[in-house]
Amino acid sequence: MIDFIRDNMAPLMFGGLVLFMIVGYPAAFSLAAVGLFFGLGAIELGLIPANFMGNLTYQLFSVVSNELLLAIPFFTFMGLILERSGLAEDLLEGFGQLFGGIRGGLSYAVILVGAVMGAITGTVAASVISMGLISLPVMMRYGYNKRHATGVIAASGTMAQLIPPSLVLIVLADQLQRSPGELYIGATGASLVQVLLFATWVLILSIIRPQDVPALLPEARTLRGWPLALKVIRGIVPSLALIFVVLGTILLGLVTPTEAGAMGVVGAMILAWVNRRLSWSLVYQGMQSTMRLTAMVVFILLGARVFSLVFQGVGGGHWIEGMLVSLPGGAVGFLIFVNIFVFLIAFFLDFFEIAFIIIPLVAPAAEALGINLVWFGVMICANMQTSFMHPPFGFALFYLRGVAPREIRTRDIYLGAIPWLVLQLILVGILIAFPELVTFFLDADVVQDLNQIQITLPQSSGNDLGAPPAFDMSAPPSFE
Repeated sequence: MIDFIRDNMAPLMFGGLVLFMIVGYPAAFSLAAVGLFFGLGAIELGLIPANFMGNLTYQLFSVVSNELLLAIPFFTFMGLILERSGLAEDLLEGFGQLFGGIRGGLSYAVILVGAVMGAITGTVAASVISMGLISLPVMMRYGYNKRHATGVIAASGTMAQLIPPSLVLIVLADQLQRSPGELYIGATGASLVQVLLFATWVLILSIIRPQDVPALLPEARTLRGWPLALKVIRGIVPSLALIFVVLGTILLGLVTPTEAGAMGVVGAMILAWVNRRLSWSLVYQGMQSTMRLTAMVVFILLGARVFSLVFQGVGGGHWIEGMLVSLPGGAVGFLIFVNIFVFLIAFFLDFFEIAFIIIPLVAPAAEALGINLVWFGVMICANMQTSFMHPPFGFALFYLRGVAPREIRTRDIYLGAIPWLVLQLILVGILIAFPELVTFFLDADVVQDLNQIQITLPQSSGNDLGAPPAFDMSAPPSFE
């Protein structure tokens, strides 16, 4: 029995973690408890030396000293302030009036506003709650199908998870040991495809079921001409300014994501002040929610480091890598397996837990198979979007349920999410089939031909021996 445990410590450790998750024990404490328990067992069985656990100090310190993770509270606080700043309201009203004359016009407006809010806040909660409060009653008033209305709002809000400056991309960059800027650039093409997919579905629905997405009546379109233009400009100009401050400065390499998040917080507070919505109560509520989310993330990451250290020490990394690399189909088989696994586990874990637990286990196998980790990260991020839309545990559905009118049943919200969940899976398939959508925007590696390098030494002064000869690296060396 002892020999069996010693030879199978890694799979037993992984199974123990799964058992804790099924029971429903908090992820952060499950990770730490499993890691410490199996760490003590591995020391007793002689699999790791006792001083190996001393590395835990450095692992935990690397978490609390990681400046990149400071972007999480900044972006979270910024999203919570923008949620009440009036920006989403201006955008939805302007786009709603602009597209209201066509079938599905309000749906197109929600999709565009979801993309803009995602590019500003990077948080799902702010987008879903804002659009749920503002646009859902309007869509119900003008005869939109309940399931379609709730589905498009929830799905458009989850686009914030893929559109830079997404919090998920920041976390994935940290776990994949890539720069957030690379994942932001790589996610640009995927984000555009997602917006087009959602808009295409609305177009199809307006053709096959026009009664579900009616156009606004002429009397409902109260803004025309210059009042309409001013309303759209009022929402677009601050949005573009914030997008440049938050995202543009990162892509241009001027600031880090943490610094961009700090500037975004200042911009969001200025915008709330301009719209006369900034108050001490608003700031306090935003800080309180940000503190809770940040504490949860840090505790999950600390627990994940405890689990990962022991898991790697007992050979878990080699076990996972060997199992995944040997899957039939090579890289394609690996991608199919990982995406199915992430899709299924998203029913039970949120995106932070998936990023901190699953990604460190599968990333080495992806690198061993020659898979571009930036493309891999963007693809996994697109897949992880489904965790927000899964009935019955999707957080976007919970957010929407909290602000939806009473006449909308929970069943309507769940059934309305299914078509958009399918669209998100189609996006994952497109990214697998066309990786250029991600890699095309990345700079190609600079390859230097060593045969073209020439080294010329400077001439010496005051030396009777004369100047030293120039060395031509293109000529083969002579040993005469």
